[in-house]
Amino acid sequence: MKRLIPVIWAMLLFTSFAYAQPFGPPPQAPKDAIVDAIVKEATENSQLEKLGHELMDGIGPRLVGSPKMQQAHDWAVKKYSDWGITARNEKWGEWRGWERGITHIDMVAPWTKSLSGQQLAWSPNTKGKTVTGDVVILPDLADSIAFQKWLPTVKGKFVMISMNQPTGRADDNWEKHGKKESIEKMKKERTDLTNAWNDRVKKTGKTTATLPTVLENAGAAGIVMNYWSRWSGANKIFGARTKKVPTIDLMLEDYGLLYRLAEFGSAPKISVRADSKETGVVPTFNTVAEIKGSEKPNEYVMLSAHFDSWDGGTGATDNGTGTLVMMEAMRILKKVYPNPKRTILVGHWGSEEQGLNGSRAFVEDHPEIVANLQALFNQDNGTGRVANITGQGFLHAYDFISRWLVKVPNEYKEGLETRFPGSPGGGGSDFASFVAAGAPGFSLSSLSWDYGTFTWHTNLDTYDKIVFDDVRTNAILTAILVYQACEDPNKTSREKSVLPINPRTGQPGQWPEIRKPTRKGGLD
Repeated sequence: MKRLIPVIWAMLLFTSFAYAQPFGPPPQAPKDAIVDAIVKEATENSQLEKLGHELMDGIGPRLVGSPKMQQAHDWAVKKYSDWGITARNEKWGEWRGWERGITHIDMVAPWTKSLSGQQLAWSPNTKGKTVTGDVVILPDLADSIAFQKWLPTVKGKFVMISMNQPTGRADDNWEKHGKKESIEKMKKERTDLTNAWNDRVKKTGKTTATLPTVLENAGAAGIVMNYWSRWSGANKIFGARTKKVPTIDLMLEDYGLLYRLAEFGSAPKISVRADSKETGVVPTFNTVAEIKGSEKPNEYVMLSAHFDSWDGGTGATDNGTGTLVMMEAMRILKKVYPNPKRTILVGHWGSEEQGLNGSRAFVEDHPEIVANLQALFNQDNGTGRVANITGQGFLHAYDFISRWLVKVPNEYKEGLETRFPGSPGGGGSDFASFVAAGAPGFSLSSLSWDYGTFTWHTNLDTYDKIVFDDVRTNAILTAILVYQACEDPNKTSREKSVLPINPRTGQPGQWPEIRKPTRKGGLD
């Protein structure tokens, strides 16, 4: 659950009291036998590709409440056990159980074509039948009264509720080949169409969230939509709002085809069969693994990454890569640093995508760990090498993070910038659950690799998008940071910086509040 706009706003908000420090080219890190062993194991015996294949290709997407999510939890426990690391699945709640099935979508008039698309998560099935119906576009009506008069006409039809994009080419393709005036024209057209479509929905008296339910209650055969990511071939894939009829997301090209045919009066007709299954209320878990501390077993250094994903792709960069970094770091540390001074924990969180629920539950259920947390390192935003670490608003974060980074060889922190004291994360990923509780949780923020448009919550988030050289670098960096945090004779400070005035409210900045997890989800 990466709230990109709030995160960007927060970074801008607190720039005034933070400063950036690049790492490189400083003097090479002093020699350390454990650091050398970490690098050697990670480069000569890496398990990343194998782990990535098993998780992304073998298990697949990890939607909360799905059998695949449970399979992933059990797989991780076995992996840790095979490495001699104690691990467990820790129940924290329950969720609506749902399993994806095969989806067939075909245009049967005015000509025949198999369409590229899929059900959204938690979409109802078609009860073992193939449903055929006309395709209609949500019309531009005068007001909510006109909408109510139109509603009975949707019975037995598939209703398109998304704007038709004016172009299927990504912006960088336009920038590379288009004339300036053509680019400007396209962007204006897209903006105008977006505003007009938003107004069209508004005039129904409903929202994009409530409209599908109204349409299905009026007898629609299904909902057809397109949430293009502005990257060729990429759609954002989230959850369905319907309870009785399927919601399908079509690729931009096929959605546009149907839209134009309907718009120009060619009466398109589609057949849909969706074989998903409801599996009742199922338990939800975090996977937690542990290497016991030898000197200070009741003080903790944590690795952190959410385990769940949306199920449009296979959750490779969100957050398979973060998962791989933490698993590989644990494997390496167990082999070359088996008796850490402090206890090392790793949390693979469930239901991050629905509101950091797994990590929030852990914080709520384990106050003794939170109170004695030396540091937590979280990775979540894609396949790129770590490019930024901020102090998350902790006044003295510079003192210990900079000290730990000194031991990292230059090639594994190339381009890395720090920002101290930084601003406290408010909810972009699981480290924020710990920061809200006043515990030093830090985000290992990665280079983009066009994450926001290319793979974040899209159907293209698959194994082939992983840049393993960068992931390997991140595993080395993480393992060294954990090693240093364990060895540090000093306990980290939790003193908070004074937050600046919020320019939007004129009020002093406030530390994020602790939020309770949703422990029973998807059932309303």
